[in-house]
Amino acid sequence: MQLTFAYRETWLHRVNPGVKLVLSILLFIVVVFTHNLNTMMYLTLGALLPLVLFSGHPVKRLALYASPFLLIFVSSAMGMMMFGNGETLWFQWGFIRITEESFYRGIHLGFRGTQVAAVGLLFSLTTRPVALFYAMMQQWKVAPKYAYSFLAAMRMLPQMLEELQTLRHALKVRGRPKKRNPLTAWYATLRMYTIPLLAQSIRRAHRTAVAMEAKRFSTSKKRTYYYRVSYSLADIYYVIYWILIVVVAHWAGTVWPIVNAIDVR
Repeated sequence: MQLTFAYRETWLHRVNPGVKLVLSILLFIVVVFTHNLNTMMYLTLGALLPLVLFSGHPVKRLALYASPFLLIFVSSAMGMMMFGNGETLWFQWGFIRITEESFYRGIHLGFRGTQVAAVGLLFSLTTRPVALFYAMMQQWKVAPKYAYSFLAAMRMLPQMLEELQTLRHALKVRGRPKKRNPLTAWYATLRMYTIPLLAQSIRRAHRTAVAMEAKRFSTSKKRTYYYRVSYSLADIYYVIYWILIVVVAHWAGTVWPIVNAIDVR
């Protein structure tokens, strides 16, 4: 079962996947060590702009993809706001205690999660898994047996989902005797699903391993590739964009603050 959606290819799709992966990790480190709330807001805005403008997906679909991250933003921010420590008390009712410091910490935590989610979503929407592993093999010299093994595992996930649906329909057609004890019924259902799926997965993994061995994926000799992944000007533009965003965010967070909070450690 393949779930794919039409999208518009932009210059971000031509950026080397290895460059995007390294920059995503570096941006995560920058976010972890950023304690200025205003800087964090500007960094989040800089991450949302290419996601909305250059991901190639419509805004409605992006909103659907981002809905879980919005829930994380609200839950993490509210949790820090209502139960955090602070000196300037704003509101207290029972064990709920909102202070100025906890409020800004919650907002900061929410923007951190949003920025990391936006960068990760941008990476996943503009990067094909095949191109990523080919870049790892060609530029990073990752052994083909490891890269192709990950690719084969990713290809198996839709097949496992399809097998799960087939097994569910088959059990529904055959009819299952209803048990009164909920615990026993739950264990029986779990056993009827897990044992066939596990057996099929083991057989498929064995066939894949034999096929890869026959194709000489275990050797360390130089291989030829159907796809060639290389560096281009799009990589330079991508790197320059994120460097400018980090520099401008730190400068604007000091010169043009949005809120009065500066350090929210």
